[in-house]
Amino acid sequence: MKSKLTTLALATVALTVSSAVAAKTLVYCSEGSPENFNPQLYTSGTSVDASAVPVYNRLVDFKPGTTELVPSLAESWEVSEDGKVYTFHLRQGVKFQSNKYFKPSRDFNADDVIFSFMRQKDENNPYHKVSGGSYSNFESLEFGKLITSIDKVDDHTVRFTLAHPEAPFVADLAWYFASILSSEYADAMMKAGTPERVDMDPIGTGPFKLAQYQKDSRILFTAFPEYWQGKAKIDRLVFSITPDASVRYAKLEKNECQVMPFPNPADLPRMKENKDINLMSKAGLNTGFLSFNTQKPPFDNVKVRQALAMAINKPAIIDAVFHGTGTAAKNLLPPGVWSADSALKDYDFDPEKAKALLKEAGFANGMTVDLWAMPVQRPYNPNAKRMAEMIQADWAAIGVKTTITTYEWGEYLKRVKDGEHQAALMGWTTATGDPDNFFGPLFTCQSADGGSNSAKWCYAPFDKLIAEAKSITDQQKRTELYQQAQQMMHDQMPAVMIAHSTIFEPVRKNVSGYEIDPFGKHLFYPVDMK
Repeated sequence: MKSKLTTLALATVALTVSSAVAAKTLVYCSEGSPENFNPQLYTSGTSVDASAVPVYNRLVDFKPGTTELVPSLAESWEVSEDGKVYTFHLRQGVKFQSNKYFKPSRDFNADDVIFSFMRQKDENNPYHKVSGGSYSNFESLEFGKLITSIDKVDDHTVRFTLAHPEAPFVADLAWYFASILSSEYADAMMKAGTPERVDMDPIGTGPFKLAQYQKDSRILFTAFPEYWQGKAKIDRLVFSITPDASVRYAKLEKNECQVMPFPNPADLPRMKENKDINLMSKAGLNTGFLSFNTQKPPFDNVKVRQALAMAINKPAIIDAVFHGTGTAAKNLLPPGVWSADSALKDYDFDPEKAKALLKEAGFANGMTVDLWAMPVQRPYNPNAKRMAEMIQADWAAIGVKTTITTYEWGEYLKRVKDGEHQAALMGWTTATGDPDNFFGPLFTCQSADGGSNSAKWCYAPFDKLIAEAKSITDQQKRTELYQQAQQMMHDQMPAVMIAHSTIFEPVRKNVSGYEIDPFGKHLFYPVDMK
């Protein structure tokens, strides 16, 4: 009897083991914890990767690995002759995920689209103030003023009416903040008295559903079997939260994870030699920069900003921090984005001229500056601490004493948004490929107030150019306006443009179908493993 039981127990164990082996699990060594799981509220790449990408869809999206716009939850759309009315025809039969708090009773429809936008637009919407109620992308695009109404024509047709024509409007709907949430789930959680659950226990129409989250440790997603494009080839997607790039690579070498972002540039030669790893690369549509808080003295003085810009030795930073994987930036727009002004002349590295300018600005005896450096690697900055130390040394040469400060990533972003910094290393990867996606969210007056404008710069002539450029569809005219805007930023120097980088991602060779996303997202739906 005993031996029969033992045999049975062993058989059960063997079956369990074989099922676990059969379930394809991909481990992604991510760089940090998400702030929460709602991309309307939190817009850092870390949060987007854990929410907008696996859990949600948008009306439109980009073909993986490209900047080509494709239908998603909207199968098709029409635009009125005056460019102000957009009618979207919604995909039918799209299922929402479920969790222990909620089971959907219907498929995705127009109510979900209207809820997802009206939560952000309407201050009287019951969800508007939930989880802090700050919608920086929506607000930086001035969508509240732009969208005059969103109407349900029928269950599968939604009409957006705009105050004026807006060239990048459809591309903007592929941006993460335009993810579609379940209106039915929102109603159920409001009724239960737990509306924040919508943002922390997300339910979307995307390829993976959130199964478990342990802050600063791991996130477990499972494939959503009823996903409208078909179930993902991998069954489980694990984010192993690993802030240190060297530790991420050690895990990748041991096959404890199969994909990692933001490698140390110094490790790239070793990765190239590893026969088990594909080192993938793509020119990134990104810019790393140093923002001056222009609302705080002494950075309200343009001469101070220009002087500090001239004192930074960019080529030395590119060599030491990027190890040849970056190029010096002179514009906010990377060279791969149309209208980037290749003819614009950057400031020369000129410490003597910088000293003279500081003297003119009334700082002959130098000054003290608090410089903030992000704690995580980003596509546009692989080592912010090292970059800050080099800037600190450059500024010391012109009599400027610098203290370097950092915070946990979510806290860092919150404090910069609140304008607590004097100067901060920041950066951006475009979400749409349209030039407006750099200028609008990052440097307009609208985005200076609690948005992504880390320079807190509000300059009326610049705003006028950006507003005009996005209200017309003639690309040549838009290009002329954006080039004027680049010259204006160069002259006013709200931020020092430092580098555009190439994105490198080491991926183990047993992973197939993975592509580097030009927008910096990490897409695992097309991936398979052998």
